[in-house]
Amino acid sequence: MRAVSYAAFGAPHDVLSLGDVPTPVPSAGEVLVRLRLSGVNPSDAKARAGTRPGVIKPAFPRIIPHSDGAGVIEAVGQGVNPGRIGQRVWIWNGQWQRSHGTAAEFIALPAAQAVPLPDGVSFEVGATLGIPGLTAAQTVFGDGDVAGQTILISGGAGAVGHNAVQLARAAGAQVIATCSAPAMERVRAAGAAHVFDYASPDLAAQILAATDGRGVTRAIEVEFGQNASLLAEVMAPNGTIAAYGSGKEMTPTLPFGPFLFKALKIDITLIYILPDAAREAAIARLHAALEAGTLRPEIAAHYPLSDCAAAHEAVMTPGRAGAVLLDIG
Repeated sequence: MRAVSYAAFGAPHDVLSLGDVPTPVPSAGEVLVRLRLSGVNPSDAKARAGTRPGVIKPAFPRIIPHSDGAGVIEAVGQGVNPGRIGQRVWIWNGQWQRSHGTAAEFIALPAAQAVPLPDGVSFEVGATLGIPGLTAAQTVFGDGDVAGQTILISGGAGAVGHNAVQLARAAGAQVIATCSAPAMERVRAAGAAHVFDYASPDLAAQILAATDGRGVTRAIEVEFGQNASLLAEVMAPNGTIAAYGSGKEMTPTLPFGPFLFKALKIDITLIYILPDAAREAAIARLHAALEAGTLRPEIAAHYPLSDCAAAHEAVMTPGRAGAVLLDIG
């Protein structure tokens, strides 16, 4: 089968190569999926670049990248219902702690990690559901229903943030979002009641004014370290900060006093290690929203498998509007 892989960390055009590798055979409890699309995420690009904390060399001699994807089950291993052959599925954790991800024509992986696609949901959408979809669903609904809450979503134009805006709004929350100035109309169209430029010098005052001074009950945060002081100002007492990223400040200094006297909860999500019950709940939320038509993940760009390096560059481009996909065939 054709696959993109790398054996050393580095720039995408330097280390990613397309070649032929053996097609995997599903072991007991696994399925073999013929992939149609591979989802490319910033975490995939960071892993290939070697920028994950504490990681000095690749975990395997050669790695086929990417955790997300969508395709059709072509074969099953022992113990898996053969009735699943021919099923349309989407993939989560394709390359997490494994050498073979979704940047290939086939992937063999545990059957639970190939989730049946709801009727009418495209492979395109399916390839966005692993990291962006599950992260959005978990950060919005990690504590249950959000109807009546006021939710602040930072990075509302990003793949996770844009999904989160749609999910929260459809669930009955009032959504306040931040993003770059050029993306404000797109985020407003996704369902945010108030959209503010994250670079505004009076951002905290704008957010508080939008809540009539009460503050936000839940924050979905992509840059926790950079925004910790802002959150101390705009959170309501007993609120929750659902953080899933802090790339610009990985060793943040927290304003502990304001956090303490508001009794704020910090809930950090790493979607790769989400417990089974929480993952199943997030999947159910995503499928329900897709079937209701209230979630429409956006696609920024398609690249052929042979141009995986360009896809890695695209997914790290500031202001990217939607998911980046590799067309497998």
